[in-house]
Amino acid sequence: MPYAVRLLEVLLRAERTVHLTVSPAAVQVLESELNRRVDLRGFRAEALLGSETRDVDLARLHYHHYQDFRAGIASGSFLTGGMVICPCSMGTAAAIAHGTSQNLIHRAADVHLKERRKLILVPRETPLGLVQLRNLMLCAEAGAVVLPAMPAFYTRPTSIGDMIDFIVGRICDQLGVPHQLFSRWGC
Repeated sequence: MPYAVRLLEVLLRAERTVHLTVSPAAVQVLESELNRRVDLRGFRAEALLGSETRDVDLARLHYHHYQDFRAGIASGSFLTGGMVICPCSMGTAAAIAHGTSQNLIHRAADVHLKERRKLILVPRETPLGLVQLRNLMLCAEAGAVVLPAMPAFYTRPTSIGDMIDFIVGRICDQLGVPHQLFSRWGC
């Protein structure tokens, strides 16, 4: 969950408009990993972002309940610069791979694939079994970018924050969002 919160902060600081949906499982992981409580019915960005809300334009953040199929992001006519599912559970990867669209996250991902828009999945589970690998392969074959949360050590990270920033920076690279979150190889 630290990847997701940092990504949200970086995108908002880069003055990007973000349409956010959060699954009930993500709420549980957020509380477990970051000790933050989010109410999906009475969503408050401050509860998710915590102290990272300083100098962030929260008006650029648009929350959509995970069951709201009327949200713009459920339609191919709603233009986006891409979609990131971070972190991406193996259940969500399976739903995307098989087009089940059980919630808004799945549906928006399906829309991105059918419209040939950038869809980035950030799995963080390990190890991966054959079923999970096949589902990720199906997603990649359909056009998704599978970007595992695997920090690099050639950047010589000195903190967990550095390792998080590497993954968030790689996601931003895929989205075309300029950043200075890590030193690039050969530079």
